[in-house]
Amino acid sequence: MPVKIRLQRHGKKGKPFFWIVAADSRSKRDGKFLEKLGIYNPTTNPATIELDVDSSVKWLQNGAQPTDTARAILSYKGALLKNHLVGGVRKGALTEEQAEEKFNAWVEEKAGKVDAKKDALSKEQEAAKAKALEAEKEVNAKREADAAAAAAPAEEAAPEAEAEGETTEEAQADEKQDQAEA
Repeated sequence: MPVKIRLQRHGKKGKPFFWIVAADSRSKRDGKFLEKLGIYNPTTNPATIELDVDSSVKWLQNGAQPTDTARAILSYKGALLKNHLVGGVRKGALTEEQAEEKFNAWVEEKAGKVDAKKDALSKEQEAAKAKALEAEKEVNAKREADAAAAAAPAEEAAPEAEAEGETTEEAQADEKQDQAEA
Protein backbone atom coordinates (compact mmCIF):
# COMPACT_ATOMS: atom_id res chain seq x y z
CA MET A 1 0.00 0.00 0.00
CA PRO A 2 1.59 3.33 -1.05
CA VAL A 3 1.51 5.75 1.89
CA LYS A 4 1.68 9.53 1.61
CA ILE A 5 2.24 12.11 4.31
CA ARG A 6 -0.08 14.93 3.30
CA LEU A 7 -2.38 17.68 4.51
CA GLN A 8 -6.05 17.10 5.23
CA ARG A 9 -8.10 20.29 5.12
CA HIS A 10 -10.39 21.33 7.94
CA GLY A 11 -11.80 24.68 9.04
CA LYS A 12 -14.31 27.08 7.53
CA LYS A 13 -14.37 28.56 4.06
CA GLY A 14 -11.64 31.18 3.88
CA LYS A 15 -10.12 30.04 7.21
CA PRO A 16 -8.07 26.94 6.42
CA PHE A 17 -6.77 24.60 9.09
CA PHE A 18 -4.93 21.40 8.23
CA TRP A 19 -4.16 18.07 9.83
CA ILE A 20 -0.88 16.46 8.82
CA VAL A 21 -1.71 12.79 8.25
CA ALA A 22 -0.22 9.58 6.95
CA ALA A 23 -2.79 8.20 4.50
CA ASP A 24 -3.14 5.72 1.68
CA SER A 25 -2.39 7.63 -1.52
CA ARG A 26 -5.58 6.28 -3.11
CA SER A 27 -7.89 7.67 -0.43
CA LYS A 28 -9.68 11.02 -0.78
CA ARG A 29 -8.02 14.24 0.37
CA ASP A 30 -10.25 14.53 3.43
CA GLY A 31 -10.99 10.81 3.67
CA LYS A 32 -9.60 7.93 5.69
CA PHE A 33 -6.11 8.22 7.10
CA LEU A 34 -3.78 5.85 8.91
CA GLU A 35 -2.41 8.21 11.57
CA LYS A 36 -2.68 11.89 12.48
CA LEU A 37 0.84 13.29 12.80
CA GLY A 38 0.12 16.92 13.64
CA ILE A 39 -1.64 20.18 12.77
CA TYR A 40 -0.85 23.20 10.58
CA ASN A 41 -2.60 26.57 10.88
CA PRO A 42 -1.44 28.99 8.16
CA THR A 43 -3.71 31.85 9.28
CA THR A 44 -1.51 32.85 12.25
CA ASN A 45 1.71 34.82 11.90
CA PRO A 46 4.04 32.95 12.03
CA ALA A 47 2.12 29.82 11.04
CA THR A 48 1.31 27.41 13.87
CA ILE A 49 2.75 23.92 13.37
CA GLU A 50 2.52 21.08 15.86
CA LEU A 51 4.12 17.85 14.70
CA ASP A 52 4.87 14.48 16.30
CA VAL A 53 8.42 14.18 14.98
CA ASP A 54 8.96 10.57 16.14
CA SER A 55 5.81 9.28 14.39
CA SER A 56 6.74 11.21 11.25
CA VAL A 57 10.22 9.65 11.25
CA LYS A 58 8.68 6.20 11.75
CA TRP A 59 6.48 6.70 8.68
CA LEU A 60 9.40 8.07 6.65
CA GLN A 61 11.49 5.02 7.65
CA ASN A 62 8.68 2.75 6.46
CA GLY A 63 8.66 4.43 3.03
CA ALA A 64 5.94 7.07 3.25
CA GLN A 65 6.38 9.81 0.65
CA PRO A 66 5.53 13.38 1.75
CA THR A 67 3.82 15.81 -0.62
CA ASP A 68 5.67 19.03 -1.43
CA THR A 69 3.94 21.08 1.27
CA ALA A 70 4.21 18.29 3.81
CA ARG A 71 7.92 17.94 2.98
CA ALA A 72 8.44 21.65 3.68
CA ILE A 73 6.64 21.33 7.03
CA LEU A 74 8.59 18.20 7.97
CA SER A 75 11.82 19.98 7.09
CA TYR A 76 10.82 23.08 9.08
CA LYS A 77 10.10 21.02 12.20
CA GLY A 78 13.21 18.82 11.81
CA ALA A 79 11.61 15.47 10.99
CA LEU A 80 13.67 15.09 7.81
CA LEU A 81 16.87 15.93 9.71
CA LYS A 82 16.04 13.36 12.39
CA ASN A 83 15.32 10.79 9.67
CA HIS A 84 18.72 11.56 8.14
CA LEU A 85 20.45 11.22 11.52
CA VAL A 86 18.68 7.89 12.22
CA GLY A 87 19.97 6.65 8.84
CA GLY A 88 23.49 7.65 9.92
CA VAL A 89 23.09 5.73 13.18
CA ARG A 90 21.93 2.64 11.26
CA LYS A 91 25.01 2.83 9.03
CA GLY A 92 27.31 3.28 12.03
CA ALA A 93 28.50 6.78 11.09
CA LEU A 94 27.52 8.15 14.52
CA THR A 95 26.01 7.01 17.80
CA GLU A 96 22.48 7.61 19.01
CA GLU A 97 23.74 10.10 21.62
CA GLN A 98 25.57 12.12 18.97
CA ALA A 99 22.48 12.09 16.74
CA GLU A 100 20.25 13.23 19.62
CA GLU A 101 22.74 15.95 20.53
CA LYS A 102 22.86 17.27 16.95
CA PHE A 103 19.08 17.18 16.67
CA ASN A 104 18.55 19.01 19.99
CA ALA A 105 21.11 21.68 19.04
CA TRP A 106 19.29 22.22 15.74
CA VAL A 107 15.90 22.43 17.50
CA GLU A 108 17.20 25.05 19.95
CA GLU A 109 18.68 27.13 17.13
CA LYS A 110 15.41 26.92 15.18
CA ALA A 111 13.40 27.92 18.27
CA GLY A 112 15.66 30.95 18.71
CA LYS A 113 15.04 32.04 15.12
CA VAL A 114 11.26 31.65 15.50
CA ASP A 115 11.28 33.61 18.78
CA ALA A 116 13.33 36.36 17.13
CA LYS A 117 10.77 36.58 14.33
CA LYS A 118 7.90 36.74 16.82
CA ASP A 119 9.68 39.51 18.75
CA ALA A 120 10.32 41.46 15.56
CA LEU A 121 6.67 41.15 14.54
CA SER A 122 5.43 42.30 17.96
CA LYS A 123 7.84 45.29 17.94
CA GLU A 124 6.71 46.19 14.43
CA GLN A 125 3.08 45.98 15.53
CA GLU A 126 3.74 48.20 18.57
CA ALA A 127 5.57 50.74 16.41
CA ALA A 128 2.63 50.84 14.00
CA LYS A 129 0.23 51.42 16.91
CA ALA A 130 2.41 54.22 18.29
CA LYS A 131 2.62 55.86 14.85
CA ALA A 132 -1.16 55.67 14.45
CA LEU A 133 -1.64 57.17 17.92
CA GLU A 134 0.71 60.07 17.11
CA ALA A 135 -1.13 60.73 13.84
CA GLU A 136 -4.44 60.70 15.68
CA LYS A 137 -3.13 63.14 18.30
CA GLU A 138 -1.97 65.51 15.54
CA VAL A 139 -5.39 65.37 13.87
CA ASN A 140 -7.13 66.04 17.20
CA ALA A 141 -4.82 69.00 17.93
CA LYS A 142 -5.51 70.43 14.48
CA ARG A 143 -9.26 70.05 14.99
CA GLU A 144 -9.06 71.81 18.36
CA ALA A 145 -7.02 74.64 16.84
CA ASP A 146 -9.51 75.01 13.97
CA ALA A 147 -12.42 75.00 16.41
CA ALA A 148 -10.73 77.65 18.56
CA ALA A 149 -9.94 79.78 15.51
CA ALA A 150 -13.55 79.52 14.30
CA ALA A 151 -14.88 80.44 17.76
CA ALA A 152 -12.60 83.50 18.18
CA PRO A 153 -13.81 85.41 15.05
CA ALA A 154 -17.40 84.60 15.93
CA GLU A 155 -16.95 86.15 19.40
CA GLU A 156 -15.29 89.24 17.89
CA ALA A 157 -18.02 89.54 15.27
CA ALA A 158 -20.83 89.38 17.84
CA PRO A 159 -20.01 92.70 19.60
CA GLU A 160 -19.54 94.40 16.24
CA ALA A 161 -22.92 93.10 15.12
CA GLU A 162 -24.50 94.49 18.27
CA ALA A 163 -22.85 97.86 17.67
CA GLU A 164 -24.02 97.82 14.06
CA GLY A 165 -27.48 96.89 15.26
CA GLU A 166 -27.56 99.89 17.60
CA THR A 167 -26.53 102.26 14.85
CA THR A 168 -29.17 100.80 12.62
CA GLU A 169 -31.81 101.29 15.32
CA GLU A 170 -30.69 104.88 15.83
CA ALA A 171 -30.82 105.50 12.09
CA GLN A 172 -34.33 104.07 11.94
CA ALA A 173 -35.42 106.25 14.87
CA ASP A 174 -33.99 109.35 13.14
CA GLU A 175 -35.82 108.48 9.91
CA LYS A 176 -39.10 108.16 11.83
CA GLN A 177 -38.57 111.55 13.42
CA ASP A 178 -37.80 113.09 10.03
CA GLN A 179 -40.98 111.59 8.59
CA ALA A 180 -43.00 112.82 11.54
CA GLU A 181 -41.68 116.37 11.17
CA ALA A 182 -42.36 116.42 7.47
